[in-house]
Amino acid sequence: MERIAADLATTYLGLELAHPVIASAGPLTQSVDAVAALAEGGAAAIVLHSLFEEQLRAEANRDAALLDAHEERFPEAQDFFPDVAVTTRSAGYGYLRLVERAAAAVGVPVIASLNGSDLGGWVEFAKDIESAGAAALELNIYFVPGDVRTTGDLVLKRHLEIVSAVSSAVSLPVSVKMSPYFSSPGNAALQLLEAGASGLVLFNRWLQPDVNTETLGMDAAFELSTPHEGRLPRTWLAALRHRTDASLAGSTGVETADDVVKYLLAGADAVMTTASLIRNGPHHVITLVAGLEAWLERKGFASVAEARGLLALPADGDPDAAERGGYVAAIQAAKARYGTL
Repeated sequence: MERIAADLATTYLGLELAHPVIASAGPLTQSVDAVAALAEGGAAAIVLHSLFEEQLRAEANRDAALLDAHEERFPEAQDFFPDVAVTTRSAGYGYLRLVERAAAAVGVPVIASLNGSDLGGWVEFAKDIESAGAAALELNIYFVPGDVRTTGDLVLKRHLEIVSAVSSAVSLPVSVKMSPYFSSPGNAALQLLEAGASGLVLFNRWLQPDVNTETLGMDAAFELSTPHEGRLPRTWLAALRHRTDASLAGSTGVETADDVVKYLLAGADAVMTTASLIRNGPHHVITLVAGLEAWLERKGFASVAEARGLLALPADGDPDAAERGGYVAAIQAAKARYGTL
């Protein structure tokens, strides 16, 4: 009997992808050559490294200072004043060139990424990113309220303001790489979608510095994710899948094809990874996709769509009871395994 291959196609942010595995923002997406290597390695889409709000702010301040320095002079010609567009040749300009050149170099969607915590220059720069040829825009709103007097309502309000402003300014689909640390992540997710986001990436990983007992300082090293960390985003993907039609991507803890499958079963439209590609190289995508296809065929699924969300919470179910029931079952299993707790 002739073998019929499973249909791996999926849709994310309105983009038709050959399969669900996307190379996420990180050190492997900082140059055109690196992006080309990921595309050659099989990535269905590529998220460029993040441009930081602080970089845009520094450039804006530098340009303003340059103009101020000429303000009291008396030029005979209008072009005596420096052209701000010409002076901006560092991070912002370089990022737009990367978007433009990467989009032209590869045959898969290139998604730009902006990282910040204030409105700042995001809105105008988002327009520039759209003009440069990005297929979509990912907002990484990294707002850690160091001031303990900052309320949770204020944190969410700032997120919503940013999403609303950026999504209203561009016709690009906008996704939000959100934090898991809202008091109610599911409700925060729905509000971000209502504010204009076309999709969500679950989750952003917060920097968690450690204490160095020898230097009496803080170690702020960023470590690659591990498969165990995938449990948290999959929990909320499963809760959201049947409560929104928006695009949902899983991120963090992807190392093997089994991790990709778990995300799909929880309800993800796409699965993002950086850590596994750093450890195994850009062509590891081929291994992940081959493993996904083999699993679909072994389980009798004709497509990714058939398997997606099978373990998500039912739309007509009681999500609170389901979460509580899972917790109680886990405690009982732990007691049986480890003794009374």
